[in-house]
Amino acid sequence: MATEPLRTLFCIGNNQNFFDLPKAEIGPVWVGISTMLSNLKKMDGVDIIGTFDDDAHMVGPSDGWPWTCYVLADVRDQPTVREACNLLRTTMIGDYALWKYFKIEARMGRELTIRDDVEL
Repeated sequence: MATEPLRTLFCIGNNQNFFDLPKAEIGPVWVGISTMLSNLKKMDGVDIIGTFDDDAHMVGPSDGWPWTCYVLADVRDQPTVREACNLLRTTMIGDYALWKYFKIEARMGRELTIRDDVEL
């Protein structure tokens, strides 16, 4: 029996540490988050469906909903979701892990099926 992948929404927010940086020091953080997202895309067991960036209309730290950006993916299993979230701990920016500047939350469920054969 094949197991269906977990439909997973990775919610990513930048925190106050990011906004406390002088503008001249933001570049390495952008490289860090870009590296993290590239590594997420390359992970075995992760199939990215789409992304959504709200940085034009949401300015300031993300303390929760709404988040700064989202990645929707089908993920093989919960350990792979955990490994994906761990990228914030393992992606380094100088002496600091990426989680100094960003946070991540994963919401997992199943694909919602919208049936054509049911009408109210």
